Amino acid sequence: VQLQASGGGLAQTGGSLRLSCVVSGSIIRINAVDWYRQAPGKQREPVAAITSAGSTNYADSVKGRFTISRDNAKNTVYLQMNSLKPEDTAIYYCYADLNYYSSNEEIVAHKKWGQGTQVTVSS
Repeated sequence: VQLQASGGGLAQTGGSLRLSCVVSGSIIRINAVDWYRQAPGKQREPVAAITSAGSTNYADSVKGRFTISRDNAKNTVYLQMNSLKPEDTAIYYCYADLNYYSSNEEIVAHKKWGQGTQVTVSS
């Protein structure tokens, strides 16, 4: 089972980016999925979260600018980032609560991190 985050890049202040987190492998169920970010010299912090039912939650710093969504048919969670600010510059990680089959076909409940995607916002 792997989480592949993509969509990062360079944006100008006020611009937009859309991040994707694709979950692949022997997935049974994708439960809650979170996006975190880590800026240079800072701790990793939660940005947005979405439950399996589609309920969402956001950090105060991104409310009204970021939108998290999911496409269960594609095993993908998105983070639409609008009105970007230089302080949004960070590596963004997805973090998923999963149920999946292990290599010996046991059912596993586990939380996994994606590899991160860099977002840089220029002023």
